[in-house]
Amino acid sequence: MRVRIGPYRKNRAVKVEIEPHDTWNMDVTLAYIIHPMLVQLKETKHGAPMIDEGDVPLGMGMSEEAKARYEEIGEADGKFFDRWDWVLGEMIWAFEQYLTDLDKWGMEDEYYSRMSNGFRLFGKYYEALWD
Repeated sequence: MRVRIGPYRKNRAVKVEIEPHDTWNMDVTLAYIIHPMLVQLKETKHGAPMIDEGDVPLGMGMSEEAKARYEEIGEADGKFFDRWDWVLGEMIWAFEQYLTDLDKWGMEDEYYSRMSNGFRLFGKYYEALWD
C-alpha cells in the first residue's frame, strides 16, 4: 500500500495504491493506520460530539437538567469533553489490542467484549472523527 495525501484544501492531492496483499488481512492493515490517527486526534482535538449516555460508564452521563440546557442553548456540562476522551480511549485501546495481542481474542470474554465495544464506538462515532 502506498498513500500520499496532501494538506487539506479544496483541490487536495490524494493518491492511494492498493496491492493484493493489503486486503488479505484488511482488518489488520487498517488497524495500523487507524490506531495512530486516533492517538493523534485525542491529543490535538478541538471539539467533541454529543455522546450517548449508554456509551460511557455510569456517572459520566448528563443529568436531565444538563441535557435540557444543551438542547435549549447548546451549553455543555462539565463532563462533555471527558465523555469524548473516554470514547476515544476505548477506540484506541481496541485497535492497540488488535495489533499487539491477537492470541487473546477468543479466550477471555471480558477482554473480547471490551475490544468489540471499542470497534462499535468507532463505527458509531465515525463521522465525529475530525479535529
